[in-house]
Amino acid sequence: MSTRGADLLLTAVAPAIWGTTYIVTTEFLPGFAPMTVAMLRALPAGLLLLLVVRRLPAGIWWLRIFVLGALNFSIFWSMLFISAYRLPGGVAATVGAVQPLIVVLLAAVLLGSALRAITVVAAIAGAFGVALLVLTPGASLDAVGVAAGLAGAVSMAFGTVLSRKWRPPVSLLTFTAWQLTAGGLLLVPAALLFDPSMGLPTGRNLIGLAWLGLIGAALTYMLWFRGIARLESAVVSSLGFLSPVTAVLLGWLFLGQTLTPVQRIGVALVIGSIWFGQRAGVRNQTGGMAAQQPERR
Repeated sequence: MSTRGADLLLTAVAPAIWGTTYIVTTEFLPGFAPMTVAMLRALPAGLLLLLVVRRLPAGIWWLRIFVLGALNFSIFWSMLFISAYRLPGGVAATVGAVQPLIVVLLAAVLLGSALRAITVVAAIAGAFGVALLVLTPGASLDAVGVAAGLAGAVSMAFGTVLSRKWRPPVSLLTFTAWQLTAGGLLLVPAALLFDPSMGLPTGRNLIGLAWLGLIGAALTYMLWFRGIARLESAVVSSLGFLSPVTAVLLGWLFLGQTLTPVQRIGVALVIGSIWFGQRAGVRNQTGGMAAQQPERR
């Protein structure tokens, strides 16, 4: 396997695991409040990683880390859970599927990345595939839920692009620890202000929180930030379409949910969009390398 293929595979692990969030939340954390779940997912994992790396930011990185922590975790996860609680899962996933398209546009503005038609088309096709995959005829809309879903998508898009633009001279483990801790700390006052008090968690609750925090946050975001550092932002973001695909497949395998012919078409569209998105990234990378070669006379 090529180095790029390995980078794509390792990065794809992150959104595939994120797709387990819905089933873990509903089966292991019923009745938990959104901000509290987001805080308990980020802060313990971040503090644990900080104990491992034993290093803190310095100088301008304090501000940058709190900005990234807010975008990638505090705002994104808060809006994600608000959207999930107020909208059917299919609608929430479809609203969030606009993120890769936002990333394509932001990368062009903030990073100077080429805005290629194939990348835009792949992002739109992926969002349409997610819609076919998860929307149902009886799905209802809630204005606050839709607004929260869009806000979360914009937040994560900015976080993805800025994580590539701001790369500190530290290990990925340290970078992940800083962001998780900062995002978790910012969520503490939000959880105290807006969420009702929670009782003591059960053993089943702790298993769910451990999965979401250690696997679904610490491990996956280290892989995600690794991918952001090695691959184009649009390519990384397109892999996010794997999350709703995983969620639907898990529901089909473990919750007895059906997988209709339309949903199978949606899966094919999503996989196709990811393939075209990463092929466009290969062309961009090759073109950029060619442009750097001196002209031969």
